[in-house]
Amino acid sequence: MKKAIIGKKIGMTQIFDENGKVIPVTVIEAGPCVVSQKKILEKDGYNAIQIGFGDLRPKQVNKPLKGHFDKSDIAPKRTLKECRLEDISIYNVGDIIKSDIFAAGDKVDVVGTSKGKGWAGVIKRWNFRRLKETHGSGPVVRKGGSIGACSDPSRVFKGKKMSGHLGSERVTVQNLTVVKVDSQDNLIAVKGAVPGSKGSIVLIRDSVKA
Repeated sequence: MKKAIIGKKIGMTQIFDENGKVIPVTVIEAGPCVVSQKKILEKDGYNAIQIGFGDLRPKQVNKPLKGHFDKSDIAPKRTLKECRLEDISIYNVGDIIKSDIFAAGDKVDVVGTSKGKGWAGVIKRWNFRRLKETHGSGPVVRKGGSIGACSDPSRVFKGKKMSGHLGSERVTVQNLTVVKVDSQDNLIAVKGAVPGSKGSIVLIRDSVKA
């Protein structure tokens, strides 16, 4: 990873390219982020920077975080994320990272938390088919069916696809294209959809498969 920035998902819209083709995009308020900590190989065992996004009132900060921000001599931030970059020598504590680190045409990966959907059945969670709705199948057409034999192996194997909690987990969408960057308003328009609901926090980084 060479560059990264924290952002807030604004929502989806569409823009037109120079040929008049409609491009569906997700608008992300990217930065400005501040470098709150720098970790080096000799001291910490790896190279990374910690960046902060979103202002936080001083009275909302607990004592450990207050000491952390006071040590870095920066204003309190709501979100902190650590990024292992290939070259951290260009960054120092207190530096500001803005959306202009990316440009139109760049390939990026967007990391976020997917929408939580609560408890879901096997059809919604795993795309199961319904059972036959004839010959006495009864009111169980959306059930999962048999999950194993009785006497052998006398148990249900781990990892069986069953109903359960769906969503609200870390999701990475890879190889998205940056369509437009507005450095004045700190906005990045990315082609396609990114995980999370409106207002959720995402991490934009250069693509590992570009």
